[in-house]
Amino acid sequence: MCYFLLEMNAQMASARDYINDLSAAGRHHFTTGEAVAALGGSIVAVRAALRRSSRRGEIAAPYRGFFVIVPPEYRRLRCLPPEQFIPHLMKHLGVQYYVALLSAAELHGAAHQRPQRFQVMVPKNRRPIECGEVRIQFVARHDLERTPVVEMNTPRGRMRVSSPEATAVELVGYADQCGGLDNVASVLSELVESLNAPKLLNAARLCPVVWSQRLGYLLEMTNHTELASALADHVRTQGATLAPLVRAKPMTGAPRAERWKLAVNASVESDV
Repeated sequence: MCYFLLEMNAQMASARDYINDLSAAGRHHFTTGEAVAALGGSIVAVRAALRRSSRRGEIAAPYRGFFVIVPPEYRRLRCLPPEQFIPHLMKHLGVQYYVALLSAAELHGAAHQRPQRFQVMVPKNRRPIECGEVRIQFVARHDLERTPVVEMNTPRGRMRVSSPEATAVELVGYADQCGGLDNVASVLSELVESLNAPKLLNAARLCPVVWSQRLGYLLEMTNHTELASALADHVRTQGATLAPLVRAKPMTGAPRAERWKLAVNASVESDV
């Protein structure tokens, strides 16, 4: 027992030096395996030392076996901001990803209201992450490798983000994950400044046509006629069938938007 306590105390001091050295070198993440290899000693003692560092708020573990170093300016979060570690975590897991939906819209300048969760598109469903005050939601899209993305700089490296046009289309396609169509319309009213009509059409062609039907209607409703017109021929030529504006509501008796082959079964109001 005495030997173990001595070893644990030594590992605690070594762990702090290891964390400080990584931070000084500009690296803010590591794995349990890397820590064990760097510190030596038993994995039990290293894990105990890392737990102590975690309790002091020096590190956090957004995923089992994957740690982030938390600088003083982020101690109130008890974690790094998600954009500063998601690329490294996804690489560690070997999972394709891009930042999507409301989080992507915010990064593209549609910052009407800060999303409560950082939204990340992945190929399969994954459990959400809670790390201190940080909340990360994973949304599944099996063909995400087709989605147009851009790379953005973060303080810790480069991050994949859906393009403004792909973001616009997916906001409508995943409206239930984005606070409903009212909120989507509010976000779109700011995102339109970043949209390019030909690129919007290209992004729409990679998605179910019903997403274009709903997006075109919302763009036309908010007087963004050039962007709406870019989708109109796509909707017409794809032989789209009549679809509800809001999927979960009945279409019976709803007025029709013939250009978009939509049953307008709900009123949509943007608060911008």
